[in-house]
Amino acid sequence: MSNPATPGPGTVEQVLYEVKKVIVGQDALLERLMVALLARGHILVEGVPGLAKTLAVRSLAEAVGGQFHRVQFTPDLVPADIVGTRVYHQHSGEFQVSLGPVFTNLLLADEINRAPAKVQSALLEVMQEHQVTIGRETYKVPEPFLVLATQNPIENEGTYALPEAQVDRFMMKVLVGYPSPTEEFVIVERAVQATAAIQKVIDPEQLIALQAQADRVYVDPSLIEYSVRLTNATREPALVGLGDLARYVTFGASPRASINLVLAGRALAFLRGRDYALPQDLIDLAPDILRHRLVLSYEALADEVSADAILDRVLASLPVPELALQGR
Repeated sequence: MSNPATPGPGTVEQVLYEVKKVIVGQDALLERLMVALLARGHILVEGVPGLAKTLAVRSLAEAVGGQFHRVQFTPDLVPADIVGTRVYHQHSGEFQVSLGPVFTNLLLADEINRAPAKVQSALLEVMQEHQVTIGRETYKVPEPFLVLATQNPIENEGTYALPEAQVDRFMMKVLVGYPSPTEEFVIVERAVQATAAIQKVIDPEQLIALQAQADRVYVDPSLIEYSVRLTNATREPALVGLGDLARYVTFGASPRASINLVLAGRALAFLRGRDYALPQDLIDLAPDILRHRLVLSYEALADEVSADAILDRVLASLPVPELALQGR
């Protein structure tokens, strides 16, 4: 394993090893969490309660030595509960700023769709700009900064659908499913034993150094072209011979999808120990990058056609680029 003083892909493996002392399975979620950290993105996680979403983020925060805050979203929250507010102190006769829970490295926005639109919008500036405006002053949040939001797909009572503009700010939407019987046996077995202690592997400064290394991963121009063609195919399925899908898609993915697909693919390549990205890196992440950016029509809902089903057909119809990487 790498020395934390000189972090590299091996250091990331060590971080995942520490997290897996507590988390059983959920390999896809943990891999996407690390990709998001390296690519400076945010994640929306959808899954039923009890699947260790909160525990995964808290464990990751312990392994990278960062601050962790959790906010349970409810219909009575106000924006000041998230970003902070100015508080009047009677003894001094002055207002002082009380910073909110967004001032952390890893923020878990639990059941984000339970909060009203004003609270959801309060996250927009901090997710995009990594800063918060309180009164006339602007405050930077700590770096690195990652928002992981969860939403429960089985309840509609007392929930507010996320605006399309905000959903687009999430780099990925990850679907978390039930564990296998074998994994669930290990989960129950660990629950009745003493919890393993997670060791701090790196600190936030070393994570920033890892991000800089991931930024230097080579991305061939043909991969950028592939990401653009894939995104355009979600807007105009007829471009790849899938005209029958046009009636199911009201709006395709935005240019943020093309950008995030390349950034996340680059981070995944680094996570896999390469200094160059391959088409498979982009293909593996494409459903997570694109599924929440497709606005489906009522006809798609009536025919029970999901975004993933559409993406499967689009990915199958696009030729995979061949890279000339002899020099690497």
